[in-house]
Amino acid sequence: MAVNWRGGPWVADTSAWARASNPDVAPIWKEAATAGDLVGCPVVTLELLYDASDQERVEIVATSLAGLRQAPITRSVTDAAISAVRELAARGSAGAHRVRVPDALLAAAAAERGFGVVHYDEDFDRLATVLGFASQWVAPAGSIP
Repeated sequence: MAVNWRGGPWVADTSAWARASNPDVAPIWKEAATAGDLVGCPVVTLELLYDASDQERVEIVATSLAGLRQAPITRSVTDAAISAVRELAARGSAGAHRVRVPDALLAAAAAERGFGVVHYDEDFDRLATVLGFASQWVAPAGSIP
């Protein structure tokens, strides 16, 4: 069953991009892309480029993502990401602060601009509690490998 997320803008995490072609996700992904609701972030671009198989694929991915509106990584974003990790540590038990560095940066970049994050990664639900952005799963948790 597909999640019905509409509106935006949504900074799309790598975990969402990896599931964009799934039959339960593709129709709403296409709708969001057509509406201009998907936003890029340099951290995601780097992760997607890392996963590209060769130079040709790197260029295709880089060119495709360059046309998206961006949530840049700035000093204020890195400061917010650090503060978020510190706040998670203060709120939770041992290890509660452990979120992937790219996730913390992307979440802080989205929050700074008032964007939501579309993802398939529980880190964003935790980060949303301290950064105050809309956290939206691209599909129900556990429904797509």
